[in-house]
Amino acid sequence: MLYLDHAATSPLRAEVRDAMLPYLSGVFGNPSSHHTVGEAAAEALEDARTRIARRLGFRTGDIVFTGGGTEANNLAIKGIALAALARGRRHVVVSPIEHESVLEPADHLRRFHSIHVTRLPVDGVGRISADDLRSTLRDDTSVVSIGHANNEIGTVQDVEALAAVAHEAGVPLHVDAVQSAGWLPLDGLGADALTLAGHKIGAPKGIGVLAVRGRIPLEPLLHGGGQERGRRSGTENVAGAVALATALDLASAEQDAVRAHVGSATARFMSRVLAAVPNAAITGDLHRRLPASASFTFAGVNGETVLLELERRGVVSSSGSACAADSGEPSHVLLACGIDPDVATTAVRFTFGRDPLPPDAPEQLAVMVAEAVRAASGA
Repeated sequence: MLYLDHAATSPLRAEVRDAMLPYLSGVFGNPSSHHTVGEAAAEALEDARTRIARRLGFRTGDIVFTGGGTEANNLAIKGIALAALARGRRHVVVSPIEHESVLEPADHLRRFHSIHVTRLPVDGVGRISADDLRSTLRDDTSVVSIGHANNEIGTVQDVEALAAVAHEAGVPLHVDAVQSAGWLPLDGLGADALTLAGHKIGAPKGIGVLAVRGRIPLEPLLHGGGQERGRRSGTENVAGAVALATALDLASAEQDAVRAHVGSATARFMSRVLAAVPNAAITGDLHRRLPASASFTFAGVNGETVLLELERRGVVSSSGSACAADSGEPSHVLLACGIDPDVATTAVRFTFGRDPLPPDAPEQLAVMVAEAVRAASGA
């Protein structure tokens, strides 16, 4: 089987498993307990916090451990917006191509807290204009939330330019970096808050991070024990925190080399598919995109049928976000990019992992894609 759905989740790295194992058995204490067993766990937790902060360009105290990327995005958007209500700020800005864990919290604020939500326009490849952001910001804007790289089409935003615009207006910028972590540098983006998810970079599911600068007021969503400096109550997942820190260290150290070889293979694959499938079209930005992401539409052919044909040939891929796989609706990302709804239902996404592929793998894979599309079309 060739697994090409790393944007949905990645396998647990052996080095990460080995690093976390001691904290599943031997060092099992509650890090909030004031005895030697708890203090050993607390020491490991704070070491992981420090390592992650260093990689992201934040302070150690800025790191909040969460149960995953979805919780981290919710805490960023709801937490910053709700804290800003006392200052009369009732406006949030997102883009229409964000993950559901950004769009739905924003909609929750609109429905239950009467906060106005503006969705920035994107162009045909999913890019956000700094000028559009500038014209959207208001005196009462509390937060802007933008994804560094899109999970469906791979487009990478010019976050530095967007951060400069937001900061000119005195508005904090939250960056969802779940997809870009391990592939792109994160420590110079200018983000005031940033989200990670462990299972995208070789750590297990169930651990995430919200890095949020100490000057940003944050209303907690969970109340109880006051853990994470009162920002996220609940006993911390020590093993998960160690795993995420280890995975981020490994991915950061390998980043340049991995990006080069995976990016080259992905580019060859995309070129071969376009040559082999007459109705194939690439979605997303050809130049500013994640190196491991290749997404297509195959006009006139049902995307889900193509996925089934690919799996019969030993290739596992997807039609977009795993979090919206059962919705039955065309991708909101593709619709926002101006793609016809009927064409949007033909989308197929291939996301590669970090391990090198055999030299002829991109060409062989393109042949299998062409065969799958022909079979799906009944040709």
